[in-house]
Amino acid sequence: LYTAPDSCQGRCKEPYHEEDECHCNAKCEKHHNCCEDYHTHCSPEGFSSSHDAIMDEDLLHISEQLYHADHNRAKPTDIAINPQYQVSPDQTGDQEDHSPEPLYQYVNEELFSKPTYASFIKLLDNYQRATGREEDVTAEELREQDNFLKEVMKTELMKKLFTFLHKKNRYDSEQEFVADLKEMWFGLYSRGSGEQDSSGFEHVFSGEVKKGKVSGFHNWIRFYLLEKRGLVDYFSHSYDGPWNTYPDVLGMQFSWDGFYKEVGSAFIGSSPEFEFGLYTLCFIARPGRACHLSLGGHGLSIQTYTWTKSTYGNGRNYIATAYVISS
Repeated sequence: LYTAPDSCQGRCKEPYHEEDECHCNAKCEKHHNCCEDYHTHCSPEGFSSSHDAIMDEDLLHISEQLYHADHNRAKPTDIAINPQYQVSPDQTGDQEDHSPEPLYQYVNEELFSKPTYASFIKLLDNYQRATGREEDVTAEELREQDNFLKEVMKTELMKKLFTFLHKKNRYDSEQEFVADLKEMWFGLYSRGSGEQDSSGFEHVFSGEVKKGKVSGFHNWIRFYLLEKRGLVDYFSHSYDGPWNTYPDVLGMQFSWDGFYKEVGSAFIGSSPEFEFGLYTLCFIARPGRACHLSLGGHGLSIQTYTWTKSTYGNGRNYIATAYVISS
C-alpha cells in the first residue's frame, strides 16, 4: 500500500504538486496528466477511497502529534552545542575547517540509558561504512534490530504513527507494521556492484562512504559519539533552525576519518523514535519528494528517496535515504 510516485494507489484526490510524475486529483483528466492507474484506483468502485489518501493537512496534523509525543527528546540542559562558523551555500564544498572547537560542548549521556537510545546505539556498529563491501549480518545483530523496533513501538509517538497509518488503510495490524519497518529500514540492497552492502538504516543513521565521500549520516547521536572519539571533525554549518531549543536542526560540513560531507543535515536533540517515525511517515506518504510537516508550529520538510533497483515483498520499496530540509 505504498504511495508510489507513478501510481494513484493511496493518492486519490491528493492536492496538485508540481514535482509529481503524474496526478490523481479531479482535474488531471482535463490536463491529461493522470497516472495510468487513475481510473483503477480513483473511480467510485476503485480500491483507494478518498479517505485513504494522505492529504497535506493530514501530514501537518499527525506531525504535530508526533512532535508533542516525543517525550524522550533532550531537554535544554542536556546538550550544549557550539556551532561556530556559518558558511554561505556556495562555500559548503570548500572543505575548509572553519571551526577549531568541537560541535558538542556537553551531552548528558544519561539520555543514552533510555531504552530507545540504548537499543539504537547498539545498531550503529553493525555496519561496514564502505559501499561495495558485503554486510555480514549476525544473529545478534538481527536481535538488536528486533529489540530496537520493540522499544520504539512501546513509545506513544510510534503508537500514534501506527494508529494514523492504520486509519489510512496502510496496515491491518501493528505486527504487519513492525514487520514492514524491519524490511524497509534494515533490508539489504546493493549500492555497489551486486554486494548486499547497504540499507536505509545504515545510510541514514550510521553513514556510509562512497567514492571517497560521506554518504547519508544524518544523526546527531552518531555524530556526537564519533566526535568524542576524535573520528569526526566539525568544520562549519550552513543552516541553523528553526528552534532555539531541542530538537534543533543543523546543516553541517564535517570530515569523518578524512572523508568529507558537504551538507549533512540532522535533527539535534531529538529521540531516535522521533526521527525514525517522521522519516517513516514521509517515506510512506511522500516518497521521492518534499514532505511538508508542522513541528511545534514551525514548518519543516523532509526529503526521502526510494531505492529503485530492487524491491521486497509484493513490489515494496526500500528506503534509499531520508533527511530534514528547511521549509
